[in-house]
Amino acid sequence: MLEVVTLGETMVMMNPEETGDLKYIYNYKKQLGGAESNFAIGLNRLDHQVGWISKLGADPHGEYVKSFIQGEGVDVSQVKLSDDAPTGLFFKERRELGESKVYYYRHDSAASRMNPADLDEDYIAQAKYLHLTGITPALSESCYQTILEAIEIAQENDVKISLDPNLRLKLWSKERMREVMLELFKEADIVLPGIEEGEILLGTDDPTEIAQQILDLGAELVVVKLGAEGALVATEDIIEKVPGYPVERVVDPIGAGDGFAAGFIAGQLKEYDLVESTKLANAVGAFATTVIGDVEGLPTMEQVKIFTGQKNGIDR
Repeated sequence: MLEVVTLGETMVMMNPEETGDLKYIYNYKKQLGGAESNFAIGLNRLDHQVGWISKLGADPHGEYVKSFIQGEGVDVSQVKLSDDAPTGLFFKERRELGESKVYYYRHDSAASRMNPADLDEDYIAQAKYLHLTGITPALSESCYQTILEAIEIAQENDVKISLDPNLRLKLWSKERMREVMLELFKEADIVLPGIEEGEILLGTDDPTEIAQQILDLGAELVVVKLGAEGALVATEDIIEKVPGYPVERVVDPIGAGDGFAAGFIAGQLKEYDLVESTKLANAVGAFATTVIGDVEGLPTMEQVKIFTGQKNGIDR
């Protein structure tokens, strides 16, 4: 039986072998990227059973994405292939100075055509958590309606809903994004925003204020990501800042937030308290930044224990 179900788009990622302006880059490594599948793979590596719902093109890119995710132990039985629309594609631009950028080629992709009829109620109902992000409702109106249907199914079957805003400003207007995300905050049990997301959606970069505003909207639990500083975990009864784990050199920060979400939900599934769950989230997120690629750096539980000093590594 699956413990967690998630849904969303995964694309083929062209990851440059060098840093710098893509105009001058000629060699790439083909990988994959998608917030929800990153989360699913991360959670599986932490010893939990996860299912991923999506649509892919019936093309070589779709075959690659599906087989890779399945090979990572994630259930893909609810992934559908489309003959009428392609698998999405994006290019990553990495820089030594400044933030990494991504360039999407996903308009009218197979995943953007997901609709409520693609959902199997029994599949979602078996889980303890339904994990969503703010990316999927931005892809199309049918994707937004699919998210709403998934939420309704989860609520009718006592499945907790976790939500990572994961804002993508390139996909929709700020006005529509804010309207939809605030509505989703009201439906979620757990919300995992970052500081910048709080500022865009709520008008404040104060982590305590971000957490309180989201709690006031109806969420039971908020974990505000603070980057290298760690995270702030809050309910109506407690609020506590949990320090992060230092990383000597950040190689690739993209995917760290998905790892953080996987770590926190894994902690909850393992029945850790909120602080311990947040510590695990911080560790997974930090570890993920040390390797190029969205999922390649996501650790196993043994690697987490070594990284956090709970277990000695063996060097031969």
